[in-house]
Amino acid sequence: MELYTHEQMLDEIVGKKGTARRNRYDANVHLGIKAYRLGEALREERKRQNLTQKQLGEKAGLTENAISKVENGHSTSYLSVDGILRALGINATFDMGRLGRVALW
Repeated sequence: MELYTHEQMLDEIVGKKGTARRNRYDANVHLGIKAYRLGEALREERKRQNLTQKQLGEKAGLTENAISKVENGHSTSYLSVDGILRALGINATFDMGRLGRVALW
């Protein structure tokens, strides 16, 4: 049985690094990782505040299902994240690199 590295598999199935298809794939993977990390951080804070997903949803104006999706790293809207941050009492800023930091609210 022949074994392949993860990179070899991606090269074969998705395309070599630098190709348009591989670049899109890699970008989507990185976005997914960021969404997962955000969801994990929000879940930890919700639990720290002893809130259920339903309770947080009520405070944020979202459904329990929407809270679950965010916490599990699914793609979501800025407005959903904003509502969750506000409901948890988290002041957040957006780092825009050379443009500076912007308070989200």
